[in-house]
Amino acid sequence: MKPHMLAIGAIFASTIALAEPGICRAGVESDAHGPEASFASERPSGDAAVTFSAAGLSPLPPELVEQTPALRHLAGSGAQLFDVGTAHGLRVVVARQREEFMILQVAPDGEAIVAGAQADLSATLLLVIAGRDESRVTDLGTSHGMHGLFVRNGRQFQVFYATPDGERVIPGVMWDASGKNITREQVAPLPGVTPTVTIGGEKEIGATSAGGRSNSVSALEAARSAMFGTMGSETAPRIYVFIDPLCGYSVRALQQLQPFVAAGKAQVALIPVSVLDYEDEGRSTKSALAMLSKPSDQMAAAWSRGDLNRAPAKEADELLRRNMAIAEAVGLRGTPTVIWRKQDGSEGRVDGLPEDWNAVIASMGSESHAAR
Repeated sequence: MKPHMLAIGAIFASTIALAEPGICRAGVESDAHGPEASFASERPSGDAAVTFSAAGLSPLPPELVEQTPALRHLAGSGAQLFDVGTAHGLRVVVARQREEFMILQVAPDGEAIVAGAQADLSATLLLVIAGRDESRVTDLGTSHGMHGLFVRNGRQFQVFYATPDGERVIPGVMWDASGKNITREQVAPLPGVTPTVTIGGEKEIGATSAGGRSNSVSALEAARSAMFGTMGSETAPRIYVFIDPLCGYSVRALQQLQPFVAAGKAQVALIPVSVLDYEDEGRSTKSALAMLSKPSDQMAAAWSRGDLNRAPAKEADELLRRNMAIAEAVGLRGTPTVIWRKQDGSEGRVDGLPEDWNAVIASMGSESHAAR
């Protein structure tokens, strides 16, 4: 076994989670776009073709792309596709646009792809290493000719897909030809994988409607009751941002808000949640727990400098459960989710990165310290 190959697979899984522009989708969703969305913003240049040709990789023949629904869908978004060859019954492809690339395994029926690199590990050996106990390994069945295995390793977990000959496994995420996340659907019923929360007790936060929004409390009220870290002046209007520490769009939101914080135009309240666990081997939860173990005025700084590797505080588990319940109560679709009080007293909300932060900040009204 080569552990670095498993790490590569985890990296690609995290990349795929950022595929829909502006938002890292929560695991309870099933309609996220596929990896093609990462390449849709602009057409590729010829630089990749020159570089890849020098490495012995040639563009996929147009007729092959046209005959393979999953590749046709991806190419239609503007990605360049290069042929790596076949390995263990699968065609291996590199999708590239400028500085972004993905290694893809084409399913036997051509109707799906798995984003990830083949690990030097057979399915049989994986089961021996993980143990065949049902508490550690869950058989996901076969989809598009690929046999899936959900493997737990303590508090972490990873989905593997076996090659047709069973001689290799691919740690990664499967997408069909329409861009639907098959892996998400496969793991959604498993307990503890996706951020579904049973809300109860003496004081319920709220129940979600069929449309996913809270029926009993406002999103702003719910956000106020979360555990969050703040940055900025206490006298500035406060804006609440639900974030997953490993969501690239959450990181970008923090970066884009910093100038407004520095100018005293906003105080940012960061609410850590974990929505990407099934794609990043549980690292989202680990990072969220680490943030929640920090004093509120140190969370943002710890996150920005990557200081999230220490053992969590004993109360962090309960704080994260609280935040996850609040996330469900407000119908969280993904991260970042931005909530604030407007000048006219109504609530503002953006699911994903706002297109215009200046407009958001300009619309903000002050919250009383009593309300905070």
